[in-house]
Amino acid sequence: MSFDFTGKRVVVCGGSRGIGRATAAGFAAAGARVSICARGEATLREAANEIGAHAGVCDLSDAAAIQHYIADAAAALGGIDVLVNNASGFGSQDTEDGWAASLNVDVLATTRASREAAPHMGAGASIVNVSSISGFRPSLRTPAYAAVKALLINFTQSQAAMLAKQGIRVNGVAPGSIEFPGGSWEARRTSDPALYGRILASIPFGRLGTPEEVANVILFLASPLAGWVTGHTIVVDGGQLLS
Repeated sequence: MSFDFTGKRVVVCGGSRGIGRATAAGFAAAGARVSICARGEATLREAANEIGAHAGVCDLSDAAAIQHYIADAAAALGGIDVLVNNASGFGSQDTEDGWAASLNVDVLATTRASREAAPHMGAGASIVNVSSISGFRPSLRTPAYAAVKALLINFTQSQAAMLAKQGIRVNGVAPGSIEFPGGSWEARRTSDPALYGRILASIPFGRLGTPEEVANVILFLASPLAGWVTGHTIVVDGGQLLS
C-alpha cells in the first residue's frame, strides 16, 4: 500500500531526527509539501535539505516561537492540511526540571501548535500527536514522562471532540522503544546494556522498532484511509505492552 499526499501541506513539529524526520520524509515521498521545525539548527538544516522541506528553527518550549513558526510554515506552504506534534522534552524524573521539560514541550507545545495551526486548516485536515506506550502504565524509571504521555492520550480525545465540527480529525500514536542512529536507545546499547537488554527482552519480536514503522502509522492516520477515525491513539510497539 502506498500513500498519496500530492498537494497536501504538512507541518511536523520536532522533525529533524528519529520519528519526526522519518515522518516528514514519508510525507514528502508521498507528494506532500512539508515544513519541519526543531531547536538544533544544524540537524534541522541537514534534514530539510535531505527531505526537500521548508524548515524553521523553533524552541518548542517557547509559546512565541511556536506562534512565529506556525505562521511562517503556513505562509510558506499556503495552508496546513496535516499537523504532526512529535517533539518531546524527555523530562523523565519526578523533579521540578523533569516536570517542566515534559509539560512545556510534550503537552504545551502540542496544544499551542494545534491552536496556532487550526485557523490554517480546513475540513478534512488532520492532527496526529505522538505519545508513548509509557502513557498506558506506571513508570518507576520515568514517572514525569509517563504521566505527560498519558495526559497527551487523554487530550487527543478532547481535541478530537473539540475540532470535529471544523471537520478536523485528531489521533495519536504511542510508540514503544524505537532505535535509530544518534537516538537515546542506540546510546543506551553501550552506556546501559543492562537496561537495553531488559527492554529488548520485553519485546516479543526480539528487536526495537524503527522510526519508519511509526511514521507509516502516522501517514495512515492522516490519510483518507482513516477518514472515519478520530480520537484514538494507536500503539506501535511490536507487542511491547503485552509483556
